[in-house]
Amino acid sequence: MIFVGDGALLRRAVAHAAARGHRVDLVCSADPRDAAAAGPATPHLVPAPDINAHAAALGAACTDGIVWSVNNRQIFRTPLLSLGLRIVNVHNGLLPQHRGLPSAAIAFALLHGDTEYGATVHEVDAGIDTGPVLAEHRFPVGRDDHFHQVMLRGVRACQTLFEQTLPAVADGTSSARPPSTPSTPSAAPSAYYGSRTLARLADYRHDPAFARATDLGPFAAHAPELARALDLVHGTRP
Repeated sequence: MIFVGDGALLRRAVAHAAARGHRVDLVCSADPRDAAAAGPATPHLVPAPDINAHAAALGAACTDGIVWSVNNRQIFRTPLLSLGLRIVNVHNGLLPQHRGLPSAAIAFALLHGDTEYGATVHEVDAGIDTGPVLAEHRFPVGRDDHFHQVMLRGVRACQTLFEQTLPAVADGTSSARPPSTPSTPSAAPSAYYGSRTLARLADYRHDPAFARATDLGPFAAHAPELARALDLVHGTRP
């Protein structure tokens, strides 16, 4: 299996898969140490600026047909999607209501008064966070919760969900859950939160939840789009 992504969440996923006896064919990330988490001889590829430009390399390297996307900011396009690989994404957010950037989704979840958040494992298709859902991990969001608290729980939920779903994905027994319909009581409307959505933050600057929803804490360096948007709101960036 191949791993695509960055950061500690990716590295923990790689290490966990290797420790459970799964062959890690290739790790695509900015840091070679992510591959070393599976062993010193594990191949590594820097996918910048576009993972799709390396489609041939991924297709040649993958021995089981599985690609994991973990803390991955790149979007898979036709070159990779046409190879017949099963690409599985671990998303920080519930789907379809928290599609897009997790940092933006969490901020607006708090501004909108959402009472739960979570993580989702889903297959990747040609859309953005629109593929069939395989599993989800939900947790409650309190009225006094701050951004950095929800983000940390989301990261932990991603790790837990990856470890729970890895065996079934690896042996081919995982399957998509039945899709929700508008008449399903628990169904939530689809919503996408990208960089353009962050431009609307200024409309909420007087909202009672704004301070909590934008309290990035230790995640400021890991949410650059949100940090830049907040600089504009506060007038600290031209």
